[in-house]
Amino acid sequence: MKHSFFALISRMRYIGRWGLMRNSLPENIQEHSHMVAVIAHSLAVIGHDVYGKSCSPEKCAAAALYHDASEILTGDLPTPIKYHDEAIRTSYKEIEKNACKKLLTFLPDEIRASYEPLLLEDDPEIYAYVKAADKLAALIKCIEERKAGNNEFLSAEAQILEILKKNPLPEVGYFMQNFIPSFELTLDELGAIN
Repeated sequence: MKHSFFALISRMRYIGRWGLMRNSLPENIQEHSHMVAVIAHSLAVIGHDVYGKSCSPEKCAAAALYHDASEILTGDLPTPIKYHDEAIRTSYKEIEKNACKKLLTFLPDEIRASYEPLLLEDDPEIYAYVKAADKLAALIKCIEERKAGNNEFLSAEAQILEILKKNPLPEVGYFMQNFIPSFELTLDELGAIN
């Protein structure tokens, strides 16, 4: 029997993000998931190397790669709807969980258990890093849109910045202080940093 899990995963590139916003730089969930994985990995490295935590950068990166996989089946529900109230938020989380369970059925039985923690992440530490990385990636998207002259993202940028400032992980503050400012620079300015 043929298994279609990875063919479905490859379709993440067809699912656009920020559906209610005018985008100067369109982004799909495959691109987004890569950036979230890079950032989640870095947050765990910072946690380990700077703050002495025993987190796994590899597990965080892998979980981040699949954090929006449910959207292959559900699509990307716009944030104002997804978080409108607690009932919708709870219902949508259940829909996402069911979509991930469905995706797992497209894997061979002998490897399915290895993918369950990636699609149905329940480790609170890994979840915290992935969630923080997701917000940091959203902030970066807002900065890039603003730099492209798109004021559509100004409100989202301010809201996300406030959420990140309240994040209890010191790794988030470290990342924001040391890395976010460089997203304001041009390519020539980035080269001048070295």
